[in-house]
Amino acid sequence: MLLRGILHGASRHAVRSSVRNASTALQANPSITYEQTLYNVPETRVTAIKNGLRVASEDYGIPTCTVGVWINAGSRFETAQNNGTAYFLEHMAFKGTNNRKQNELESEIENLGAHLNAYTSREQTVYYAKCYSKDLPKIVELLSDIVQNNQFNEEDIERERHAILRQMQEIENTPQDVIFDHLHATAYQGTPLARSVIGPTDNIKSIKKADLLKYVGTHYKAPRMVLAAAGGINHDQLVRLSEEHFGKVKAGYQGEVPDLLPCRFTGSEIRIRDDDMPLAHIAIGVESTGLTHADTIPLMVASTIVGNWDRSMAGGGHVASRFGQQSVEYNLCHSFQSFNTCYTDTGLWGAYLVTDRMRIDDAMSALQDEWCRIATACTDIEVARAKNLLKTNMLLALDGSTPLCEDIGRQLLSYGRRLPLHELNARIDAVDAKTVMGVMKQYVYNHCPAVAALGPIEQLRDYNRTRSRMYTISH
Repeated sequence: MLLRGILHGASRHAVRSSVRNASTALQANPSITYEQTLYNVPETRVTAIKNGLRVASEDYGIPTCTVGVWINAGSRFETAQNNGTAYFLEHMAFKGTNNRKQNELESEIENLGAHLNAYTSREQTVYYAKCYSKDLPKIVELLSDIVQNNQFNEEDIERERHAILRQMQEIENTPQDVIFDHLHATAYQGTPLARSVIGPTDNIKSIKKADLLKYVGTHYKAPRMVLAAAGGINHDQLVRLSEEHFGKVKAGYQGEVPDLLPCRFTGSEIRIRDDDMPLAHIAIGVESTGLTHADTIPLMVASTIVGNWDRSMAGGGHVASRFGQQSVEYNLCHSFQSFNTCYTDTGLWGAYLVTDRMRIDDAMSALQDEWCRIATACTDIEVARAKNLLKTNMLLALDGSTPLCEDIGRQLLSYGRRLPLHELNARIDAVDAKTVMGVMKQYVYNHCPAVAALGPIEQLRDYNRTRSRMYTISH
């Protein structure tokens, strides 16, 4: 843990040093604008090797780096019968390969002072490592071994099966995770996005080695992969390493080529009443846009205007969010947070709130009234504030080689290219109050929402009443 902290700290210190240098340059030369500094970042170099695998990197000239494999494979590519396989694969990633036993793999990572990790989402599976730049060749070879040569030992499969089942019990005790899984289940009912990443219990109990091998053989193809890296990276070296260790990954398909199926949004609700719970947890959302859609940025600005608030936040009611101010003044809820979850071709825009059982109706009414207000009477002042906050949050989210590497990998799979900071900044700057009201009317105002509620929710009004609050009547 100490080594991991030192490595992570070194990376963050180097990136922050570049930020401080940029700040010093601004002070020394006032003619340099913030927009100009966005151009003064390392170039994202992208190279495709012969089998179609893409290699992308940004060289920040620091002694550490993050490198990983991003794969277009997640729960959205599964069926009802094999849902949970991608997540099971993530658990099996570091249990040994045909070339290394588990203890040998762990020893190599520890001896390098590196940190190895993996995660699975609805559309992507990721294996990545943080290490010293000088150890990049060893880490790339190790990642390729994990991705291509996992042995899927039967004993390890049974051990991880029990670990996942225990983890599922822990997730059931995390209301926010439960709510968002149920929100997807009702909003995208009957489609692949309705399925959870971890999968149902029956599937986890029945997944076998053959299922894992079939999933890898179907989805782990070179054109669906991106080898991304950020930090102290020599791109030419990374390309050579990818050709050496990933050059044999197959590109063709024997059967049907797996592709994203359209996911239909359905305005609906799901209620799980449990009066023994102290607080009600409610998520409400509408269908928004895919990640690459032109309206995604204005919807992000609109989501930032709604904002987030928690009772533990300093400042009390002195927050920019109008709904946050109302939550303090009228004791509407314990916390709330807006969200804009984007997938390839669709998304969910809405809010998640935690409130007392006797304040549900007031909190929901105030939230939906705020949505309608933004759609009909948004001001330039709050849009300017939200744009500044959105820019800040986006830049802070890229503080370090790991988030930078994640951003590169995710964008290469989603956009097909890396979205430069100056372009992102320009897109945010182009948003004004009229734009925000336009997208709110197009996607939110008078549209059917999806609702998921958990806890003491007796006061949660009928769905038809919730639907009727998605517009206002002017007199």
